[in-house]
Amino acid sequence: MKALVFQGPGRKEWQEVPDPVVKDPGDAIVRVDVVTICGTDLHILKGDVPEVTPGRVLGHEAVGTVVDTGSDVHTVRPGDRVLISCISACGRCRFCREGRYGQCRGGGGWILGHTVDGTQAEYVRVPFADLSVHPLPDSIDSFDAVLLADIFPTAYEVGVLNGAVRPADTVVVVGAGPIGLAAVATARFYSPGRIVAVDLAESRLEAARALGADATVNAGEDPEQLVADLTDGLGADVVMEAVGVPEAFEMCTRMVRPGGRVANIGVHGKPAALHLEDLWIKDVTITTGLVDTSSTPLLLRMMAAGRLPSAELVTHRFELGEMEEAYEVFGSAAETGAVKVALGGPQHTAVSRPDPPVA
Repeated sequence: MKALVFQGPGRKEWQEVPDPVVKDPGDAIVRVDVVTICGTDLHILKGDVPEVTPGRVLGHEAVGTVVDTGSDVHTVRPGDRVLISCISACGRCRFCREGRYGQCRGGGGWILGHTVDGTQAEYVRVPFADLSVHPLPDSIDSFDAVLLADIFPTAYEVGVLNGAVRPADTVVVVGAGPIGLAAVATARFYSPGRIVAVDLAESRLEAARALGADATVNAGEDPEQLVADLTDGLGADVVMEAVGVPEAFEMCTRMVRPGGRVANIGVHGKPAALHLEDLWIKDVTITTGLVDTSSTPLLLRMMAAGRLPSAELVTHRFELGEMEEAYEVFGSAAETGAVKVALGGPQHTAVSRPDPPVA
């Protein structure tokens, strides 16, 4: 099969690799129908995630069709259309029993495209399939459903829930990429007083307004002063960092009010300064986190009910074989206006099973 393979910092290739096969009884083999590229994949290519070694198939988000399962898989069967979660869960360790699947110590957590081969391929092996894939209703389009693999649960859990958004809050989202936009959309579940989106790209600020941001500001035009003006100098109740660079995190800590919350969502590859000389007296709560995807069933129901906007997020579509071009478009979002790219289709009408490797 073909897959997008990490070759080392700054290098990737769409190339032939062996077909995946069932290795463990809990595995499912899924034909990839729709896949997307995450900002985390760009961090990997920059060398920010050293655990990803050359030869790894990238990607951790997809929708596909089950073509084979191990003997211990009971919730899906060949022919089922499924959402592949970005997080795998063993279901047995302490953290899985607490619903904190991102911290799984039984072989799961964020493994796809990280420590095992991922989803940017024609087929993928999904470990712990009973807890790591979700059957999809016919009412949800695959290009919408793929947004539930990572960006919506990440934004909701690590941003909105960790940030404890409440009615009438002033919420600031720094970074209006896919995660930040999903944070804008899901923060609205809790009726905040206003949502402010901050970004450098006008196209992304426009998307933020379409998804419900009440105010937007270019990151180069003193967003801290805008937040101060909107809050009579108090600061925002909740500030979410959705970029993953030190300057954005430090800006968030300057914009939060005393007693407020800073929810870091971004993936950081460099140290950021924590100015405790200013923050120690302000009763500020700072949270970090890797998504657990425990909210995915809820978000699936919201999407099926038409309560989760998604049309503004997928701005570019490609055939699966155009993976390298899709990376170029997504990685140059300031020039291309890309928010989220998705690859897939034409959709197959027959389910096929990859041949096992010759012994």
